Amino acid sequence: MAIDRIDWHSGANDFPNDLTPEAGGTHIGMFIAWVLNNNLEGKLHQTDSVESVAKVKSREMTGTEFLIKECDEKFWEDDLNPEGLEFAKHYYESNAYYGDYEAALVTSEPTLYHVQDTWENYDKLSTYIDAAFNKWRKSKNKKWWQFWQ
Repeated sequence: MAIDRIDWHSGANDFPNDLTPEAGGTHIGMFIAWVLNNNLEGKLHQTDSVESVAKVKSREMTGTEFLIKECDEKFWEDDLNPEGLEFAKHYYESNAYYGDYEAALVTSEPTLYHVQDTWENYDKLSTYIDAAFNKWRKSKNKKWWQFWQ
């Protein structure tokens, strides 16, 4: 099942006419770049996309370019390992990611689709994702009697 797809955004009625369809995937690509940089990708990318994964990690390719080239513009559950999928369900699918994306990057842009697909923007966003991941991981590892922590 697809978690997100470029065409869900670029094909929407409210998608800005002044942007290319790829702009509908910038937010997806930035999350995928974070996934790859944190070794949370699925087995498919560990075997079939090794060169592209390395390019993302060395910043020769953006996450959006990876999404287009290696994922057919679609972010699937198979793109993640089990921990990555669990986190994506908690964070990305709950829309908490979108809130952090907007807080980090949608400051002077008219829409989230106008955010530039740059490593500088990724760096701003990744601190939010890191914090959410660390908080999620910590809460996941608590025992039931540690509810106050």
